[in-house]
Amino acid sequence: MQPVVSPPRYLSPPEIAKRYAVDPHKVLSWIRSGTLRAIDVSTSTGGRPRYRISPADLAAFELSRTVQPPTPRMRRRRADPNVIQFF
Repeated sequence: MQPVVSPPRYLSPPEIAKRYAVDPHKVLSWIRSGTLRAIDVSTSTGGRPRYRISPADLAAFELSRTVQPPTPRMRRRRADPNVIQFF
C-alpha cells in the first residue's frame, strides 16, 4: 500500500500577510507588481480575483527578497601633504 501524498496547500494573501506581519494590501501589491506569483481561483474572469500562492512561489519570493550583507567600503587614505605625486 502506497502512502497518501497530499497536494501542497496554497495560501491566501491574508494568510501570507499574517505570516509576515504586513497589511494584506501589501501582499496584493506584490502580486499585482509581479514580485509574488499567484493564481486566480475565482469562478469568473471579470470579477473580483481570489488569489492563491503556492509554497514553491512563496519560497522563490522569499529567496528573491533575502538581504545580502553590504560589501565593505574601502576607506581612502588621506593624502599626505608632504608627498608629491608625479603621475
